[in-house]
Amino acid sequence: MGAYMSSSDYKIPVHQIDATKKRVHPRFVTGFYQNIRLVSMYFLLALFLALPWLRYDGHQAIWFDFTGQRIYIFGMTFLPQDMFFFAFFFIIAAFLLFFITVYAGRVWCGYACPQTIWTHMFQYTEKLVIGDRNKQFKLDKAPLNTEKIIKRSIVYVIWALMSIITALTFTSYAVGTDYLYGDFLNWSTLTWVSLFIFAVSTFINAGYMREHMCTHICPYGRFQSVMFDKDTLIVSYDYKRGEPRGARKKGKENPDLGDCVNCFMCVQVCPTGIDIRDGLQVECIQCAACIDACNEIMDKVNLPRGLIRYSTERQLEENQTSKLLRPRLFAYMFVLIVLFGGSIYTLWGRVPLQLDIRRDRGQLSSITAQGMVENTYIVKITNKTQHSHEYAISLIPQKGLTLDSRFKTIPLEAGESYDMPVSVIGDPNVITQNKTPIQLQVISVDDNGQYKATKENVFIKAK
Repeated sequence: MGAYMSSSDYKIPVHQIDATKKRVHPRFVTGFYQNIRLVSMYFLLALFLALPWLRYDGHQAIWFDFTGQRIYIFGMTFLPQDMFFFAFFFIIAAFLLFFITVYAGRVWCGYACPQTIWTHMFQYTEKLVIGDRNKQFKLDKAPLNTEKIIKRSIVYVIWALMSIITALTFTSYAVGTDYLYGDFLNWSTLTWVSLFIFAVSTFINAGYMREHMCTHICPYGRFQSVMFDKDTLIVSYDYKRGEPRGARKKGKENPDLGDCVNCFMCVQVCPTGIDIRDGLQVECIQCAACIDACNEIMDKVNLPRGLIRYSTERQLEENQTSKLLRPRLFAYMFVLIVLFGGSIYTLWGRVPLQLDIRRDRGQLSSITAQGMVENTYIVKITNKTQHSHEYAISLIPQKGLTLDSRFKTIPLEAGESYDMPVSVIGDPNVITQNKTPIQLQVISVDDNGQYKATKENVFIKAK
């Protein structure tokens, strides 16, 4: 069976015929790719745990304050009307994932996915407490005795602690570290429920679901094959070089056998329990553990490394050089550049002050006792900064028009909005047009006009 097969040639491996799924206890291996993987996973884990504690301008740097309907990200405040920024973010993340998948397959799953990171930590806990792979299988089959109860209890306690820490961190992004750790005696019911859900989900997903989450629940593994092409870099077994398989003694060549010594190390180290020699499979998360394990065996039997390696279908099946630059990659790259450019441009020009103007629908215009034309508007001012400010509203100077406002300045707290009625008075002898464009401006007066916003509307002359 080759590394790449058509649907008509594909045969289900014997270990997949049985519908019952045995528990996977992978053997831990060291090597070039596993070193990269560990650095990547623990860097992302440390970043996840540390970000809630970062402070910026006197506030939590990243805070998804859903109860207050606002999100704080390094000094920027996003309100519900700013959710298009996050839509942009998720679109960019999706296209970036597509781009990486077309080029290098499921490296996200193997090196950065939270499910993979937490599963690795939980499995490593079992290794530290129970022992290596064989000891874990032995303990699973052993009858319930004192040793099994003690070891399993230690594992569960450590899992529970890791789950609680994960739940606290997740919840701190939403309620804030000041509230979560400074006022724990007065936690709301929603906070307790959130902590419980996150803790239980982490315990179940990383402790029991593990590879089932990757192979049966996560949709990414299902649609990844649609995105692959002949030049996608994936973990592959060199079938031509490795077959037929067979054991041999060190230093003794056997011309009737391929380089695969059939040691099953690639199967033992796989976190999803598959045999990479069966070809491309949806369960493979491309963690490259099989590559490091196989290279280690090749070194021991004095055979060249790379029997299992990152390769492409074009290299393995057609013995041709892979095409790095291809239309699909260019298409994703173009979309990413446009999206990145658009989001950066929008964020760069974003003013943390929102101004909206709507006309008083009850009356378009009226005539005052002095014979002047009056138009009434509702001006909504939103302070999107993380500090309180005092704002003043003015009318961009225009002949024949003046602004009549109830307040000279409006103080607003961080994230606060205020609807203020204002009137624009027009001299009918000067205003000749039936509809005259006007501009209202709001400026922060407590910091020498650092924040400023302008909005246009129309002044209607009474008929």
